[in-house]
Amino acid sequence: MNMIAAVDSNWAIGYQGNLLVRIPLDQQFFREMTTGKVIVMGRKTLATFPNGLPLANRINVILSKNKWFKVKGAVCVHSVEDALEYLKQYKKEDIFIIGGESIYRQFLPYCDTVHLTKIDYEYKADSYFPNLSEDPEWEMTAESDEQTYFDVEYYFQKYERKY
Repeated sequence: MNMIAAVDSNWAIGYQGNLLVRIPLDQQFFREMTTGKVIVMGRKTLATFPNGLPLANRINVILSKNKWFKVKGAVCVHSVEDALEYLKQYKKEDIFIIGGESIYRQFLPYCDTVHLTKIDYEYKADSYFPNLSEDPEWEMTAESDEQTYFDVEYYFQKYERKY
C-alpha cells in the first residue's frame, strides 16, 4: 500500500483541520497518483473536501468509529481491520492512504511506499505525519529537483520500506 501527503520541514500536515498550504503542482501530483485508485481516509479528512463529498474517479474508503456514519459514494468502515479486509480485493499498489494523522499512523505498518511533497518551511501546525527520516525501517529512494511556488520551496520525495 501507498501513502501520500504534503509535509513541512517538521513533518506537519495540518492546522485546525486544514492543509498547511495549497500548492497547485502538489494537488496535480495527488490527482495523477490517485485517480482511478482506492483512497483511504478518516472522517475528518473527508470533511475538508469540497462540500464534504468523496473525490470523483476514485474508490473512497472512509474510516470512522461511528457505526452509523454513512456517505453516499463511499465505503465506510469502522476499524483498521475492517478496512484491511475490504482492501484485500484491490492490488496493494492501487491503494493510497491519504490521511489524517491518526489514519497515517494506524496504516503505516501496512504500507511499503510513501509519496511526499516535502515543503521547506515550518508552519504553525497541530497534526503531523510520522517522521520517516528518523525511522530505520524507511529510506528515501527518490527526490525531485527543487520546485518553487511563489517563495515556497518544495520537493517530491519517495520513501520505501527497507526489507
